[in-house]
Amino acid sequence: MIKKFLIERNSWIFLFLLLQLLLLFIGYVDAAIPLTSLLYIVFLSVIIFGMFIVIRYHKETKFYKSLEEWENNLDLTVIADAVSPFEKIIEDSVINQTERLKQKAAQNQTALEQEKDDLLSWIHEVKTPLTALQLMINDLEDGPIKAKISYEWLRIHHLLDQQLHQKRIPFMENDLYIEMTDLKVLIFREIKALQSWCMQKGIGFEIELAAAEVLTDGKWLSFIIRQLLTNAVKYSEDSDIMIQSFERSGQTVLTIEDFGRGINPKDLPRIFDKGFTSTTDHQDHAATGMGLYLAKKAARPLLIKFDVKSQPGAGSIFSLTFPKQNDFVRITGM
Repeated sequence: MIKKFLIERNSWIFLFLLLQLLLLFIGYVDAAIPLTSLLYIVFLSVIIFGMFIVIRYHKETKFYKSLEEWENNLDLTVIADAVSPFEKIIEDSVINQTERLKQKAAQNQTALEQEKDDLLSWIHEVKTPLTALQLMINDLEDGPIKAKISYEWLRIHHLLDQQLHQKRIPFMENDLYIEMTDLKVLIFREIKALQSWCMQKGIGFEIELAAAEVLTDGKWLSFIIRQLLTNAVKYSEDSDIMIQSFERSGQTVLTIEDFGRGINPKDLPRIFDKGFTSTTDHQDHAATGMGLYLAKKAARPLLIKFDVKSQPGAGSIFSLTFPKQNDFVRITGM
C-alpha cells in the first residue's frame, strides 16, 4: 500500500523537491544569502515533510486498506469510515451499489424459490396422469408394444424423479431421517421398478447381501441406488448385474457390478461432473449426465463414500462405503 500511496502523491513530492532545489539554486547564485543557512532550512524542511508523509499515509490509507481487504460479500461493516470528501464519495457509491445488489439478490432468490415451488408442484401434478397411464399399461396384453410403452413410461418417470430430487438436494439435510434400513427390501423394490426394462434387455440380477442393514436415510439411499441401477441397466445387454454387501474395517460396503461397455479411463475423473455424458459415445442423446452427479451429491450429506472401478468392454463396479455409526453425530436431522 505504501508504494501505491507514494505513486499517488508523486506530483506533491516532486513539487516539494523542486522547490528545495530552487531554494538552493537561489542561494548559490545570490552571494548575499548564506548557503549554510539555506542548507539547514532545506534539511529541516525534508525532515518535516517526511514526518508529514508518514502521518498522512496512516491517515489517508486506512479507508482504502479496508476496501482492499473487503471480501465483496455485501458486508459493509468491515469498511473503515470515510473521512475526506473524496472518501465519502467512494463510500456513498459503494453503499448505493451494495444496496442495489442486495435488492437484486433478494429478488433473484424469491424468483428462484417461486420457480422451484412451481416445478415441484408441476412434477407432483404430472405424477397423477403417469400413475393412471401405468395402470392402463398394466391392462395391456404382454407383447412388444407393451414393452416399448413401459420403457418410455419408465424413462419419463426417472427424469421426473431426477428433477424432483435435484430441487430437494439443497435442502436435503432438513429432510434426513437416519434409521436402520433393510438393504434387501430397498434393492428389490428398485429392481422391481426396472423389471420391464431388464426383461426387454435380457438382464438378470445376482444378489448377495452379507450385510443386511445399514444406518442411513432409506429414501435418499433408494434414490442413489436407483441412479446406479439405471446406469448399469442402460449400458448392459444380455448379462447379469451383481449386487453385494459386506463388512470391511467396521463399515458396510455395497457394490453394484455390471458387465456392460465400461468407462474409458480418461472419463473416470469426470463421471460425477454435472452434465458430463461420455467422450466415447458422445452422440448418445438419451444420456443427461445428471444421474451420477445427483447420486454423488446426495451421498455427501449421508457421509457415503463413492468408489468406481471400470474397464472398457468389461464393465464397471460402483462401491458405496457407509460411515460408522458414530459418524452420524455430524449429520443434521439425526
